[in-house]
Amino acid sequence: MKMKKLAAMLLAVAMVIGLLAGCGSGNTPASTPAPAESTKAPDVTPGSTAAPAKETNFKVPAGGYDGSAVTIRFYHNMSQDKQDLLKEYIAEFNKAYPNITVDFTSTVLGSYDDIRDQIKTEINVGSQPNIAYCYPDHVALYNMAKATVQLDSLIASTESDGAGGQLGLTEAQISDFIGGYYTAGASFGDGLMYTMPFSKSTEVLYYNKTFFDANGLTVPKTWDDMKALCAKIKEIDPNCIPLGYDSESNWFITMCEQYKSPYTSATGEHYLFNNETNRGFVKEFNDWYNKGYVTTQGLYGAYTSGLFTTDKDPHSYMSIGSSAGATYQRPAKGDDGKYPFEVGIAMIPQIDTAAPKVISQGPDVCIFMKSNPQEVIASWLLVKYLTTNADFQAEFAASSGYVPVLKSAKDNAAYAEKLAKADGYDNIAFLSAKVCLEQADAYYVSPAFNGSSTARDQVAALMKKCLVLTSDIDGQIEAAFEEAVDECEYSE
Repeated sequence: MKMKKLAAMLLAVAMVIGLLAGCGSGNTPASTPAPAESTKAPDVTPGSTAAPAKETNFKVPAGGYDGSAVTIRFYHNMSQDKQDLLKEYIAEFNKAYPNITVDFTSTVLGSYDDIRDQIKTEINVGSQPNIAYCYPDHVALYNMAKATVQLDSLIASTESDGAGGQLGLTEAQISDFIGGYYTAGASFGDGLMYTMPFSKSTEVLYYNKTFFDANGLTVPKTWDDMKALCAKIKEIDPNCIPLGYDSESNWFITMCEQYKSPYTSATGEHYLFNNETNRGFVKEFNDWYNKGYVTTQGLYGAYTSGLFTTDKDPHSYMSIGSSAGATYQRPAKGDDGKYPFEVGIAMIPQIDTAAPKVISQGPDVCIFMKSNPQEVIASWLLVKYLTTNADFQAEFAASSGYVPVLKSAKDNAAYAEKLAKADGYDNIAFLSAKVCLEQADAYYVSPAFNGSSTARDQVAALMKKCLVLTSDIDGQIEAAFEEAVDECEYSE
């Protein structure tokens, strides 16, 4: 294994050198300052007023935005209806910034990983876009080539925005972000901001409210509650699997967070999840699986919403899945035109209800280095406009099923009306959003580094492997953890 690790390390170094060569002297961003010219900006978190300054890789030119005519490319995977909405708001943006042309239709890709792969190729020749949808592990990859802009200097800048205001964010704008969404932009180990939140989702517990009400069942607050509830449901309906959980990786990572047990680290030793606490909860869930209490997407072979919405055996009465997929958790109407049951939505169970933790997901946006600093500034102005505009955030959330990243979005009249009408039937997407907004203080993100996506894959595989064990459970769980860590280290 040591030889494999050494080979993997050499390969990783070669890849980084290749990426850096692709961004070589002919394409080195002129706006990237030499060490003596580096600028400093404060760490900024919602509600903060001051923090130690840190060096960043982008120096804001004196005067800020100078009105230059620039074109910026925005890579994303929005559907046409969302592009139409974006077009409306870009038209408003251009009233303030007529010389900034936004190209957001020439590269619309199918998935987040497609965006990553396209940009990875383009970084090699210095033709990366200006702005892109991203996930933290994608940014960690881009950072290996020093291609992404550290946003702190832009966030803190009091230079002109070219439209009568300041380039950076105000205290009020920073405080308006849902805290866990905003601070995720600094999850890369150096305390600097690389991303801004665009639209978000999380995991929620969907449950058959009609069944719960008929049987006097209470929505579980803790995992102990959930275990007891599954046993009770199994007594009522022996043919059911009470709970389906879509994402094995999210389940594992969330349990680490709730137990305050190590998972990964962006710095130093990356893979920390092989410990007694984590092996213990995996063994507990193995017991649940063997008692028929739970299944997962990987073991069931499809999203567990299929179990939740069916009236055939096997079926479930609870499903933990994405808040953005609420409409998939709603059963089809019957011949009478009515839904067979009402869906309830709640926070997922917790270890400590006084300090709840639920995962933050959904796309962020990052900005890429360019030789013309005015392109970077123009990119920032668009990102700032879309992420701090409560009306855009509310309308985009309403059309996408995602959650707005601003607290004030719920004050948008149309969005507030939809939240007020939220229910477990036709308005289930807004019921999901309402639950997400109510648990805004519970969101977390795991550390981001080149290898964090591998860790996710390995703990998902570990869960699937360990849940089905029926003999030598302790020994096989321990071996599975060791193998998962080895695979993570080998992939580096």
